[in-house]
This record gives sequence, structure tokens and C-alpha cells, in this order.
Amino acid sequence: MAADLMEIDDSLYSRQRYVLGDYAMHQMAQSSVFLSGMGGLGVEIAKNIVLAGVKAVTLHDTNQCETRDLGSNFFIRKEDILSQRRRVEAVCPRVAELNPYVHVDMSSFALDNNTDLSFLRKYQCVILTEARLSLQKRVNEFCHSQQPPIRFISCDAFGICVRVFCDFGEEFEVSDPTGEEPKEIFIQTITQGDPGVVSCMDNQPHGLQTGQSVVFREVSGMEELNGTARQVSVISAHSFEIGDTSQLQPYAHGGFFVLVKTPKTYRFETIERQLCDPQVLTPDFSKPEAPLQIHAALLALDTFQEQHSRLPNIGCLQDAEALLKLTEEVNATLKNRAPVNSELVRCLSRTARGTLPPLAAAVGGVTSQEVLKAITGKFAPLQQWLYLDVIEVVRPLQSLSAEEFFPRGDRYDGLRACIGESMCLELHKLRVFMVGCGAIGCEMLKNFALLGVGLAKTSGEVCITDPDLIEKSNLNRQFLFRPHHIQKPKSTTAAEATLDINPELQVDAHLNKVCPATESIYSDSFYSCLNIVVTALDNVEARRYVDSRCVSNQRPLLDSGTMGTKGHTEIIVPNMTESYNSHRDPPEEEIPFCTLKSFPSVIEHTIQWARDKFENAFVHKPSMYNTFWQTQSPAEVVLQRMQAGESLEGSFQVIKLLSRRPSQWEQCITVARLKFEKYFKRKALQLLHSFPLDTRLKDGSLFWQSPKRPPTPIEFDLKESLHFNFIVSTARLYAGIYNIPYSEKDLSEEAVSRTLSDVKIPEYRPSQKSIETDESAKKPDQVKMPLSSEEEREAIAQLEEAIATDRVTPEWLQMGPLQFEKDNDANGHMDFVTSASALRARMYSIEPADRLKTKRIAGKIIPAIATATAAVAGLVALELIKVVGGYGFESFKNCFFNLAIPVVVLTETAPVKQMLIRNNIYFSIWDCWTVFGHEDFTLSNFINAVREKYGIEPTMVVHGVKMLYVPVMPGHSKRLKLTMQKLIKPSVDRRYVDLTVSFAPEADGDEDLAGPPVRYFFRPDGGTP
Repeated sequence: MAADLMEIDDSLYSRQRYVLGDYAMHQMAQSSVFLSGMGGLGVEIAKNIVLAGVKAVTLHDTNQCETRDLGSNFFIRKEDILSQRRRVEAVCPRVAELNPYVHVDMSSFALDNNTDLSFLRKYQCVILTEARLSLQKRVNEFCHSQQPPIRFISCDAFGICVRVFCDFGEEFEVSDPTGEEPKEIFIQTITQGDPGVVSCMDNQPHGLQTGQSVVFREVSGMEELNGTARQVSVISAHSFEIGDTSQLQPYAHGGFFVLVKTPKTYRFETIERQLCDPQVLTPDFSKPEAPLQIHAALLALDTFQEQHSRLPNIGCLQDAEALLKLTEEVNATLKNRAPVNSELVRCLSRTARGTLPPLAAAVGGVTSQEVLKAITGKFAPLQQWLYLDVIEVVRPLQSLSAEEFFPRGDRYDGLRACIGESMCLELHKLRVFMVGCGAIGCEMLKNFALLGVGLAKTSGEVCITDPDLIEKSNLNRQFLFRPHHIQKPKSTTAAEATLDINPELQVDAHLNKVCPATESIYSDSFYSCLNIVVTALDNVEARRYVDSRCVSNQRPLLDSGTMGTKGHTEIIVPNMTESYNSHRDPPEEEIPFCTLKSFPSVIEHTIQWARDKFENAFVHKPSMYNTFWQTQSPAEVVLQRMQAGESLEGSFQVIKLLSRRPSQWEQCITVARLKFEKYFKRKALQLLHSFPLDTRLKDGSLFWQSPKRPPTPIEFDLKESLHFNFIVSTARLYAGIYNIPYSEKDLSEEAVSRTLSDVKIPEYRPSQKSIETDESAKKPDQVKMPLSSEEEREAIAQLEEAIATDRVTPEWLQMGPLQFEKDNDANGHMDFVTSASALRARMYSIEPADRLKTKRIAGKIIPAIATATAAVAGLVALELIKVVGGYGFESFKNCFFNLAIPVVVLTETAPVKQMLIRNNIYFSIWDCWTVFGHEDFTLSNFINAVREKYGIEPTMVVHGVKMLYVPVMPGHSKRLKLTMQKLIKPSVDRRYVDLTVSFAPEADGDEDLAGPPVRYFFRPDGGTP
């Protein structure tokens, strides 16, 4: 099927479409991939590329299932080992289940130096894992020599070290190296000169690089620039040169520019040519020589395998020395080399037979993204090697005896070879709380299962919670879920799927949110039983709350998140690192009210306007209507109270809704038509009446100049599909909130046209209402605004009429508020937002957005892809091992990556800050001072207790938002004699409260000093009062 005809299943792929775009999705759906090696790394890549939606994957492997595979391959089960199945036979049907659109087949023939490679010609990409270097070279040479070249990737994991190699041919064209959406940047000025200089409005950063090109639009004066592309030379963050503008007309005002995306060609060499002088990515700048050191060590390991037909034995010093000697020999032959790292080589020798499942997950995520780049030409490819080591995981374990690492014939042998038996036992005993069971949550549970975290037999436990149900769009990333799980709870379903991977785990699944309302469930005693907390959340507010609970209860927290191909991990360890709340991202910029209401300039403004209209008309007003009639007395009593002059909040809006309430489908069509007139014609006419096109500001400049766009009234035309879609979608939503039935026939153009022919459109008369132009003004609350006497009389008359005509029945005093649901195309919600936004965009001459982009912005959808999710979860699980081992600060790593570019940056965590109060009294975010009281303990006793215990006098005591003691407040000195019990009024089961206490400054006139929270216990033993 031709690429442009292929239908993309948006209900499955919507989040990924926002990452890759439709062209790349079509390319994938036509591509076949060959993947060899079904170990931990191979199955990870298989999972990710099948979820992504390639056309076909052939899985290749020759090995039989062994017990140790259970610790690295999440798709191998105990029964596969008992029935002596091949790994590929066990894995293939389980991988195929992940995506019905992908054809997955298997192969188990011998792939070696004698195999005829011509069978590979039918594939667009070939990936080798667990293959000897000699075979990698041979297959790579074959792929490189084809026309067009077959994209080649090899990937290896040996204990603590991994390598990834990419060769996409002599010339590999990439359509979009970054994947970033170009922004429209408004222009302040353009100078006439050689070169001409462009300055951005409001000092907005342009984000350009010298050599890139921009295209200009809507420039007034220097109009020759419009539609042309100019190469830029950057002067500053807010200005750039664009070549000679001296012969152009002088710039007047307005206009914007957009970055032009230009394809880029990348050149690759074969493994053979790259070995002596490798082109490497440096992920950890604290050890810049590591990639070349691992390069030499792994080439030596390849030689060791060729010589001995095996990997080095665990704990064998002779093998370690042999590998070190080989590494020195190999290193001497390299053109580009670093000093040999003997510690790294010895750790590699000891762990080479082992596997670290989280490392396979992290590198599998990175490699899978390279596969998608190879077949789509989307994003910059890896050039050409990625080397990564996690020596920090094993460094503190080097003094342990060799027996610690020997195999015991169980599923943890691969892990044991890396971290030893004692650490495995610590993982088994772990009690973990994970918040969220979405994409990252599923990947984390997989890592927990392979690591043996929280085993029932050792009293360990993994407690998970998530209130959400599974939706179809989740299946594209949340790999523990299948189509038959849709509308089932995420947490309980994920728990069952995790036990399939490792039945020894103890998983306790909850359906709760973690927030102040559930603190009775997730109480301090709950946290006191935990060893570690993991967040798998998609919003900042929830992260901040969980972080505050971890700080309060001194528990480590592992946080991570993704957005498209970007990912981050943050490791928070009590008394060592800063917490999540220690840094605050800048708040999202809100669109000014007047911009949304009257002066949109970009498509985001019109989409947000349409979304707000939906919320106001179909959610807020029906909810307010219901609340009013539920809380107020019968309509007759409401009328009497209003006639008596009583002001009832919301009465004017509610009675207006009652008096205008439609009762038939045709009336819904009429309402929709009147809304069209109001939104897209009268609004424009009114604006142009209030501010004619030649209006000037006090400084003489034009009112209507960029970014303000003058509107053009739209004449209604039913034959225009956009007009028709608006009428039908709006009428359907009104029918929904008023519970009015309609048939499919009612939605036809003929039926709608018949109804509209009877609609009388009142003549437009300009209003004298003032239009807000102040960008700092907030939206007024209509409900709380005082009513004019005319409005009051109107409301009374409307209610009298409704009562007289028997329209105050229980049915009529009830509406059905909608809940915006972006992923259900049948409900008409997105139809309304898309058509309303597009019409408003047309009215203001703004480039419209398609339905997909509108859905992303209106639904606040976070673009997501399985590759990034797998990578962050793997990186977090590696840090989990270090936390469990009680490692030192320098061992921990935070990570930021962008798989699109690709860049991976590992950094040390932020050390905890010690803050000086005064006189050598310090505190950090992890400190909490304590005071134990009793029933008769007064505020004065509390202040004395703090002074005696900590050597500093409190000057202010606050509980939450309640001020308990502020000396300057009237009457507060009398509170000193009151008991803490009386002041705080704790609930019956409350053992303590955390109080915010300020202290006297050293010098008069200085501000009071902040200190740590002071935990006040109501009883001397800390028990319940």
C-alpha cells in the first residue's frame, strides 16, 4: 500500500505520532527488521520496535531456554525451560502480542562466518546482539555494500559494560535532525543595511544557530522579505543578521519568522574502518576517557573469546590479568586512545558472564531509537559508537570474596555475577512504594521482577498505586497491558503481569491517588515500613507532594520522567542530596485574558479559546446550574427571595439558562447557528467598531500591528464543511447536556439546512461595551459580579414565566455536565474544539492547525514513545541498586538524555545544602527538630523547650496556614498560656504536627530567620493523644 494512503490507528499511536510525525510512522509501517540474539538486550529492542509499529520483525536466536534467562529475558517463563524450548520460540508469540499491526516471525538457523547473507537483502535494518566481533564485521560489510545500504546496528552487553555501533551507509539523509517544532517569533525591527539586523519582539530568544535559515511572513513595509528564506548569522540571543536589506523598502511593523527545517546528510564507516579511530559519544563528562577505555577493553574481550572460546571466569584472577594484558596490546594499536583503566578491565573480567537487567533496558531503549532512525530518517543518528559503563554499581563490592558471585543455578545467576549474593538478598528484602503504573511504571515493574525486588519469601514487597483505567492509547508504551485489559485498573493488571515475569514477587496493588486526601492510608507509619519510594508520574504537582512526604519521613526517592525522546532521572537520598522540591521549574506562561478573548496571534491562542468555550458552556455552566438548584429551595421560593431583594449568587446566569433551555434537536441547531454568528461575525464587527483599522495609540503607532491581528467577519455558508462541522458538533454537545435525543439522519446536511432556513438572525447593532486591552488583567468572575437593577428585573421576569409555563420540573432543573475526553472521536468534543479553533484562526488570518495538533494542544498531551520510557526506567533501577547498597554520594548519577540528537548526560546529584541559622547552628531540608509535649503543655512551654534543646529562641510559630504565635498580632501574647492541644485542635488519631518556626535575627531590624520544621508530639512517648 502506498505510504500516503496508509491509515494510522490514532487510538493506538496518538502519543507516538506527536514524537515521530506521520511521514516517519508511514516509513516504519513499510520497513522490515532482522534482530539476532534473544537475550536481555535483544528482547528489550524487540519489545520497543514492535510497540513502535514497524511492518515486520524477524527474531533470530539459536539458544535453548536456561534458568538464568529468567533473570534477563522478561518473556521467558519457567515452563519454557522445563519443556526445553528454544528462546526464540518462547519469545516470538509474546512479542507478537504487543502490536497486532506488526508481523513477527522467528528464525533459528546458524548465523556464523559461513552463512550465506543474501537473505538479509529483504530487510531495511539488521541488528545483531550477542554476536562475536568477527560476525559483526562480516554482516556489517555485507549491509554496507548493498544498494541502497541495509542499515546496520550491533549492540553488546557484558556485565558492567555496553557498546552500541551504528552504520547507516556512505550517505544517510535525515529529514529532521532534532524533531523540535519551529516556533513563530514576532519581529520588533529589521534594519535597512548590509547586513540587515532582525530583532525579536519583547527580547524573546530566537534559539537559532548561525547557518540556519528562516522564512518571513506578514512583514509590513519590507514586504519583499515575505515568503523568502534567509540564512542567519547570530549576533545575540535576541537578534541576528540576514544579509543585505539595503535595497528593500524600509521596515514598517509586524511580521514573524520561522526556522526552515533543512535535511542533513550523515556519513558512516564500517566497524572495520572505525576500530582504530572510533567516533564516540561521551555520556559522562566526569570520566571523559571512559568511552575509549571501554572500546579497548571490549575489543580485548572479543580477542579473549576468540582465543579461549569462552568469557573470563567469575573471580578468576588469571583471566583478569590475561584480559588486562590483551587490553594493553589492543590499546597500543589504536590511533585514538586513552590510558588503560585497569580497575575497569578487572571489573569487566569479573562481571562479563553476568547481566544487569536495568543496563540492558537503558541501552535497549537507546538502541531501539537508533533502529527507528535507521528506517525513517527522522532524528540525528548515533555516530557511531556509544560506550557506557556502570562501574559505580560494582566498585564498592570488589573486596567481597569470589564465592559471593558464583552461580547457584537460579534465575539470579546473571545478576549475582555482577553484584554478589548479599546484594541480591538485600534486593529481595526490599519494601518499595511505587506511585503510578503507566509507561514508566510498567517498565519499572519489569526491572523489579528481573532484579527480584520485594520477594514474598524474604518479607519484601512492592506496593503500587494508580487510580487510572487502561485505555487503548496506553498499549503503545505500557507493555504489560493487552487489548483485553482495556478499561481495567492499571495497578492490578500491572501486578498480575509482573507476577507472570517473576512469581516470587509480593505485589500489593492499590487504586488510590497519593495526595493529602489519602494521608490516612499513606501515613507516616506506612512510610516507616518502606525502604524506598519510586515515582512514575506525569505531573509536577504529584511529584512535589510525594517528595515532601519522603523528606518528612526520611525516605530515598527515585524520580524520572519523559517527554517525547527526552528523559530525566533524579536520585534523592536523605541527608546526601537535594530533594525534588529544592529546584523549581519556571511556571508555565499563561496566555493573557485579553489575548484569548480579543487579540489572538498564534494558533495556540485559538485552540485554548475553543477549549475554554467548551469548558464554560458544557462543563462549568451545567455544573453551576445543578449546584444552584440542589442548594436553593424550590423555584417558587427562589422567586419570592429575589422579589424581596435578596441577592442569590449565580441566580442571573442560572435563570438565563433555564429560560433559554432548548427541548428539541432543532432548537440545538438554532443555538449553534446563533453561536456561530456571535463568535465569528459579531465579535469581529464589534472589535472593528471599537478599534477601526486606522486606530492609533498615544505614541502614534498603529493599534492593529503585530502581534495584534485585525479580525475579518465570517459570513455563514452551510456548504463550507468547517461551518457545517461547527454547527453539528455544537448542537450535539448542547443536546448532550440537555439530554435531547437525535438520530443519525438529523445530522445530515439536508436536515440541518432545513432547520437553519427557519432561523432568524437578529440585525447586528454595535455595543458600547469596553474591550479589555490590558495584558495583565484577569478574567472577571461573572457569578460574583453585582447585578444591575435591569438584570435583576429580567431574571425575575424570566423565572416568573418559567414557573407559569410549568418549566420548573425536576428534569428541567437538571443538566448533564460533560467531561472533556480527547481520545473518543465519537463524542464530538474534538470536533467542536477543532472547528471552533479553525474558524477563529480564519477570522484572524492565523495559519490553522490540523485535528492532530489541535488535539495535542487542547488535550495537553505529552508526546511519548516506548524507547525513552524503557531508558529512564533502566537508569533509575541501576540507581536503586546503589541506594540499597548504601553507597556514597559520589556513586549516584542523575541523567538527562535526548535520544533524538542523540545526547546522554550523566551527572553527579546535587549535594544537600547546609543553611546557617546563626551561631554555628545549621540545618538542611532533611532536618526536623522535635519537641515532646503532654496534655497541659502550653505554647510558652513549647517556645522554652525549643530554646533549651536547640539554643535559639522562636519568634513566630505557624501551623500550615494558621498563625499560632506572631508577637506583633493583637492578642497573641495571651496565647502563650494556652495549651498546644487547644491551639492546634488535632484530630483524635493525630500523634504530631509539623510546625514552621522562625527565629530572632542576630541584629535588630533584620528579618526573622527560617529554620527546619519542628515536629511537636502531643504525648511524651510520641503516641496518639
